[in-house]
Amino acid sequence: MLLYLIRRILYAVPIALAVGLFCFMLVQIAPGDPINAIVPPDAPQDVVEQVRRDYGLDKPLPVQFALWLGKVVQGDLGKSLATGRSVWSDLHSAIGNTLMLAFAASLLGFILGCVLGGLAGTFRGTVLDRAATTFAVAGVSVPHYWLGMVLVVIFSVQLNWLPAMGAGPGGSADWVWNWEHIQHLVLPAITLSVIPMGIVTRTIRGIVGEIMNQEFVTALRGKGLTRWHIFLHVVKNAAPTALAVMGLQLGYLMGGSILVETVFSWPGTGLLLNSAIFQRDLPVLQGTILVLAMFFVGLNLLVDLVQTALDPRIKRA
Repeated sequence: MLLYLIRRILYAVPIALAVGLFCFMLVQIAPGDPINAIVPPDAPQDVVEQVRRDYGLDKPLPVQFALWLGKVVQGDLGKSLATGRSVWSDLHSAIGNTLMLAFAASLLGFILGCVLGGLAGTFRGTVLDRAATTFAVAGVSVPHYWLGMVLVVIFSVQLNWLPAMGAGPGGSADWVWNWEHIQHLVLPAITLSVIPMGIVTRTIRGIVGEIMNQEFVTALRGKGLTRWHIFLHVVKNAAPTALAVMGLQLGYLMGGSILVETVFSWPGTGLLLNSAIFQRDLPVLQGTILVLAMFFVGLNLLVDLVQTALDPRIKRA
């Protein structure tokens, strides 16, 4: 297990370096000049050049990347071009809000997906199977930002049951564990959960259906085991794949919630990225994308390790 852990960490190092290079270059090749976010349009040319030198934007790209990577390794993500604040100070609370939203959405999607997929896989070809499959396909196909707007219209505007904006009363960005703040989490979590719910449902349905047709399940039935004990064996065999799918979905939700967070004005990394894109704030863009990408790499590593602990066949491989 220790050797497997070391090998997986060594594999993650070049991936992290490649992700860092990709984040740096992706932002650099975007159109527009980031200096426009700092100086007014009528600023003298010498002032523009001085600002460019102060931020190191006058150096060649390889030098900029080396300087940026050196600061990142030390935990310094730079300063925002638009606000002048440390990128990490803005990113710290945003990551917490996005992580909480992504975890709530993935947990809801995982529970619903496992229930629907398990029922559909167990009762293949029945009305229950077709209903669960239809629900899963609809969840994957419906644009989540459109679903978010529909939920806002129904539950916030017409019924006035749930708030539509912010993470707290009055559009607050500070999270507190009480009912007033939890209400703000309900609609965006439901909106984000439909895609992982659909994917997990389809995955679990296929796995359970395949396991139910295997010989060991027939042998368990022949030994007289109850349906509950057979179900536990099926769950044990389906758990590693389901866990891998859910781990990937959590990573996708961390980086793919920009539209949902914009719809609900949720103060997370998606809303921060949206503002940085329009302001052409390179340090915020680079820092946010890098942190989200590193989170995805670390999450994949964690899922691999948990899979290894659950499935001895992976250890032997």
